[in-house]
Amino acid sequence: MAGTIAIKNGYVFDPLNEVKGERMDVFIRDGKVVRELSASEMDNAKVIDASGMTVMAGGVDSHSHVAGAKVNSGRLMRPEDHYKCYMKKTPLTHSGSGYTVPTVYLGGYEYSKMGYTTVFEAAVPPLEARHTHEEMRATPMVDMGGYLVLGNNWFLMRYMNEGDFDKAAAYVAWMMRTHKTYGIKCVNPAGVENWGWGENVSSLDQANIHFEVTPTEIIKNLTEINEHLGFPMPLHLHANNLGHPGCWEITRDSLKIPSNVKGKPNVDVEWAETKMNAKRHESVYLTHCQFNAFGGTSWRDFESGVKGITDYVNGKDHVVMDSGCVPFGDATVMTGDGPAIHDLYVLTGNKWSNTDVECECGSGVLPFTYLKSNPVHSVQWAMGLEVLLYVKDPWKSIMTTDSPNGGPFTKYPLVMAWLMSLKARQDTMAECHKWSQDRSGLGGEEREMSLYDLAILTRANPARTIGMAYRKGTLGVGADGDVSIYNIDPTKLDVNDYEGLIRNLQNSEYTIKDGEVVARQGEIVAIPEKRTYYSDIKVPDADEKHMLEDVKEWFRYYTLGFSNYPTPERYLANPTPMTVNPLR
Repeated sequence: MAGTIAIKNGYVFDPLNEVKGERMDVFIRDGKVVRELSASEMDNAKVIDASGMTVMAGGVDSHSHVAGAKVNSGRLMRPEDHYKCYMKKTPLTHSGSGYTVPTVYLGGYEYSKMGYTTVFEAAVPPLEARHTHEEMRATPMVDMGGYLVLGNNWFLMRYMNEGDFDKAAAYVAWMMRTHKTYGIKCVNPAGVENWGWGENVSSLDQANIHFEVTPTEIIKNLTEINEHLGFPMPLHLHANNLGHPGCWEITRDSLKIPSNVKGKPNVDVEWAETKMNAKRHESVYLTHCQFNAFGGTSWRDFESGVKGITDYVNGKDHVVMDSGCVPFGDATVMTGDGPAIHDLYVLTGNKWSNTDVECECGSGVLPFTYLKSNPVHSVQWAMGLEVLLYVKDPWKSIMTTDSPNGGPFTKYPLVMAWLMSLKARQDTMAECHKWSQDRSGLGGEEREMSLYDLAILTRANPARTIGMAYRKGTLGVGADGDVSIYNIDPTKLDVNDYEGLIRNLQNSEYTIKDGEVVARQGEIVAIPEKRTYYSDIKVPDADEKHMLEDVKEWFRYYTLGFSNYPTPERYLANPTPMTVNPLR
């Protein structure tokens, strides 16, 4: 029976149901997890004996750069990235190439081989949303969605300056629906707009040039708008001064701004069965914390500032964050933070590109290599792991590499091994510049995470944070039949053999999507249908009408006509709207 499968005798890790490695069966019928299968259904079901193996929900990557104009610029800038890493065409799969920035086909295949079934693009410029959706549609295997970049948008800054909250909220709702995107992304608030004029902002109270709004005002307004509208995920925040020594303080202070804003997601969905509350309560999601946690006052006294942030997060409940780990080797730095890329270009002299996306945002791209022998890079490696190891409650953190900024997502198994194995960290630190030991606290951290912790960091919490736990990140009844099976026996696991652990995490024994085996021991065996999620939200007609009068008037500054601005649903693969209900 298509989409019907029985996974028998596996060691199951399902944190949203508080299942911690219990030996049990998982049943899927018509692509959904069910409590059991009837005898006749079992006769037609595919049965997998998972004895001695680890069973988790399909991986969920809540922050990755995989589609869009910025990603394409990275592909164009790195021809060496493609001839060094490629995949030949097969009767089932397309060819593909690229190591740090793989082509769309290869990216989907690589995620699936690792056991991931859901990936969200972290930055969608509104003006380039159509192209981003085209690339997401072409990416096979994984369900997707995208976050709309709004932190330096002219219309929003104008409304904030005028104190018109209702029009600002109406504009956000219209933009999300217009471009078929999922959540709000805020990058270097006020600073990216300043960069269009060759400047930046350096403090939370510094107003930008033309709209005279501060980062504090933008963060406050966007978090309040986000909860007023009831979006499934919190504001996705890339804080100011990223990549500058001492930036950890402005990051911590940015997190304080929405401390009194309560998470109020309000969506119409059917929830899978979970023992834990699967709804998020946070009002801010800090992304790639490592890059926003630099300590010191210059590169001479550079050090980890992670503890200053994690100490704050450990005492608060309104923050969740992902790590932005650095696994060493080649990377491609790409971000909506144009001035940060320029600063990196000045430091390295590497080739780079910068773009101003008219009236909306900007971006920059630069090839990069992280070296164990480099003192700053070695501290960054330690910092990414500190972000995850210092947070006492794993439900406040998510594992990422900010792919491909810290390194490609294909290095997730290596990061997992460092988190689980003290010996793995010690062996790597012995190869690093001594600053990794002297200017971070990682050398004194003996915590070793469990498979249950990893299931939180890579499945349950990413799904819960972005409002997808109603169907993703869990094996509860009613969830999507997305399952990863790894050839890891928890009862015999020796984390000191971290190389074996990495091998088994790199290629799942089985990746199952919607009840169909799609990858088997590193080989793609089926190409499943995929979905594109977006937030479908409406505000009172009068609010939208008055707002659109402003927008249409201002569209004379754009290089395209208003009628060509929206993204039609046909650009999406299997569009799956999530109905969002604003507060009345």
